[in-house]
Order: sequence, then structure tokens, then C-alpha cells
Amino acid sequence: MGRENGDEGGLHSLWGDDEQPIPLGTAVASRPTRNRDQSPNPAAPTLGPRRNSAGELTAERMLRTTTVLPPSGWRRSVFRLTAGLVQVGPGPAELRQRELRSRVKTPVAGCRRIAFLSRKGGVGKTSTCLLTGHTFALHRGDRVVCLDANPDAGTLGHRLRRETAATVTTLLGDAGQIERYADIRAYTSQAPSRLEVVAADDDPHVTEALREDDFRQAIALLERHYNLVLLDTGTGVLESATRGVLDAADQLVIVTLPSLDGARAAALTLDWLEQNGYQQLAANAVAVLNAVRPERGAVDLDRIEDHFRSRCRAFIRVPWDTHLDTGAEVDVSQLAAPTRDAYLALAAELASAFPDPSPRRC
Repeated sequence: MGRENGDEGGLHSLWGDDEQPIPLGTAVASRPTRNRDQSPNPAAPTLGPRRNSAGELTAERMLRTTTVLPPSGWRRSVFRLTAGLVQVGPGPAELRQRELRSRVKTPVAGCRRIAFLSRKGGVGKTSTCLLTGHTFALHRGDRVVCLDANPDAGTLGHRLRRETAATVTTLLGDAGQIERYADIRAYTSQAPSRLEVVAADDDPHVTEALREDDFRQAIALLERHYNLVLLDTGTGVLESATRGVLDAADQLVIVTLPSLDGARAAALTLDWLEQNGYQQLAANAVAVLNAVRPERGAVDLDRIEDHFRSRCRAFIRVPWDTHLDTGAEVDVSQLAAPTRDAYLALAAELASAFPDPSPRRC
């Protein structure tokens, strides 16, 4: 009897007095001991199987790693020859492209108005305005529109496929009926890049009748529905229409050709701006040397660049491109790579001023 009590006591003492006896011969796993005087902690969490949550469904966890084909150069060749087994990191040119694209996407609060100006015709001002708009529209997610503010029957509307016969004149005539973006969309043509254009009338007698207040009203109407408004002006800075555009503009792009008379005309434009109350616009302008050919000419382009860099915020050279020589509809995909790169650099320079709090808000 005493032996049975001793055996039972030994079984009880294995886990404690509160445990049930374990039959002899049963394998027992190790278990941490608990002081006889220590009571269980009721606040301790009960351990159980780990539960998954929606927070684990992230792109980093769930998507397969993809390989990116290098855009060009020997890195692309190595990638193809090794079937993607050897991947060389991006080079300086690709890193530069990424940096420019990031700058082009700089957020804008409200609206920015950018005017393209030249006192000399035939310098590519309209194509510069249009291709800058294409570049912004391709890389940004907001709305971009170009307005033909040339009072001498501008050609901006003919540089893309027209979706409407409406012009800036009809837009102004129906201004009282335009309340939403869906309303104003009927007066614009949209390119595959998502850039929209408001065309001018083909009849110069109609466009010449538009004055300073008319273009101010058109710009005020557009800035209610678009984040970027690009303005293609005429050649006469003294014209009433151009004064209305300048008064509304936040930034200027001065366009010139790689010739002595073209550079002189652009410099005279800056002189006029500085002498007529537009000093800040002139100092913050971006100068564009358009249609630069690869061969070296008699004009020292480096000296021209030095002149405009000393007077403007930035200077961009745009190469000559056969696709732009036609004067017809512009297809961005048909441009040479250096031309696309130059317009990307131009858009990035303009976008770098978007955070500036000095321009007016819409």
C-alpha cells in the first residue's frame, strides 16, 4: 500500500500536483518548470498557428522578378547574346534619361502657362511648342494643351490630325457654355500622346481681330481644365495679342536658329523684355537653339550659347531632324533619338521651375 502511494506520488510530482498521472512507459517531452507558488499570467497571449493577412499580398512578395531589356548599346547586345543571363547595369546615358524623366514628372499645383516666343519667323517656334507639349503629355499623367495664340493665322493646328473644326474664335464665342472638361474637349484635337491643341483660324482677318483681352480670356478658360498650357505666339512682341500672352505667362522659351541673324533677333527679344517690364520672365527664360546640324559651320555656336546662358536660366540645343522639315503632321515616334532626347531635356528644364511659388496659381 505504501509502495503504491509512493509510485503515485512520483507520478504526480513529475509535472505538479495539478497534472493527471501519466502511464508508465509513456515518452514525455521536456517542459519548462513552473514555481509551485507562481500563478499563471492570464494576460499572456495564447500561442497558436500563424495567420496570414492581406498585408502580405505585396508586389515584392507576389510578383515574379522581371528582367528589363537595356534600351540600346552594347548592354543590349550582351543581354541578347546571353539570353538575359548576363545583365549589365544601366550606363550613364540611361541614368541621365531616368533623371530627366523624373524631372519632367515634377508635380504642379494648379496650372502653369509657358509661352514660346521669337521675333523672327521660320525658326521652328511652333514645332518647338508642339514637341514640348508632346513630351510633357507622354511622360505626365495630367492634362496638357497647346493654344495657337498667333494672330497671323498660326499653323499649330495643322501639325497634328484635326478632330474638330473648332478654333480659338469659336471657343471664345461659346465660353459662356463651357463649364466642365467634357465641354471644352469639343474644341480641341488630341494627339496619340494625349496632347491637346486649340487651333487658330486659317483666315488671318479673323485672327487679327483677336486682341489682348481675347487671349487672356482664352487662357483663363483653359487653365481651369488643364495643368499645363503651352502658348504659341506670333513674331510681333508689340502686338496686342502677344502682350496678353506675356502678361499671363509663368515661363518663356526663346527660340532661335544657329545663324547670326537668328541669334541677334532672339537677343533683341530679350532686350525688349528687359526694357518693358518683363525682366523676371527674361531672366527665367529657357533659350533653344533649334535645328542644329551635325557639321560645323562658320557661326561659333559655343559663343552663341555663352551669350544666352549669361542672360537666361538655361540653354538647350535641338538637333536638325528630317521629320520636322516637312512641315506636316508630327509623329513623335519618327523623330531621331537625339531630337527626342533634346526635347526631354527642354521639358525637364521647364518642369524644374514648377515648384517655384512665385508664379500665379489657377
